[in-house]
Amino acid sequence: MDLEATRYGAPIARLREAARPDRPAPPELGPFVDKVRRDATTVTDRDVEELLAAGFSEDEIFEQTVASAVAAGLERLEAGLRVLP
Repeated sequence: MDLEATRYGAPIARLREAARPDRPAPPELGPFVDKVRRDATTVTDRDVEELLAAGFSEDEIFEQTVASAVAAGLERLEAGLRVLP
């Protein structure tokens, strides 16, 4: 099922525009982004502190976290919609 064709199409389009879930992440953020996508509940303060120490700003970390979480959520929503009749 095409997610954009559902009744949620317009809100999902606005979410994609705001969160930009397809934005590329710097390679150094790869492990963090993967962790957020797999299971965001495992992200710890230490993860964020390490990124800050590596020179990333709080804004950069926040934006990549939101983009990754939205991407994961949309992937799961699309998978769920594919199994519906």
